[in-house]
Amino acid sequence: MRIGCGFIHWNNPVPVVAAIVLHRPQPEAQEHVLLVNNVGWPEGMLALVSGFVESGETPEQGIVREIKEELGLSSTAVRFLGHYPFAQANQLLLVYEVHAEGEIVMDTSELAAYKHIAVNKLKAWPIGTGPAVQAWLDQQSSKA
Repeated sequence: MRIGCGFIHWNNPVPVVAAIVLHRPQPEAQEHVLLVNNVGWPEGMLALVSGFVESGETPEQGIVREIKEELGLSSTAVRFLGHYPFAQANQLLLVYEVHAEGEIVMDTSELAAYKHIAVNKLKAWPIGTGPAVQAWLDQQSSKA
């Protein structure tokens, strides 16, 4: 889009990494999906861990860093799931499945809450990271 002064604004989407984080709430428990509520979001609104890739890092490094920063967890396996447009936020989501270990130490400057959800209880939502969750759930049901 051309602006009156001649500047061209391309309105390119920003790449954002996100992860379906699989974590055991107790050592003997099945893996659950970790959802988070970011500071500034409405209370009770949950989504995937996500964040911006920093200069000089790969998307894989970026999501591992975000999980460590926000939840204090170490990532043990990272698998790319796909890319999903999030037009409402002008973002392109690069989504991963990440298996994580450790005790959660939540960064309260970024997160207001987190919740473990059993895989069989997880439901996708219509926008943002929700379509990636639906695609992942579809993959899980085809494995069964």
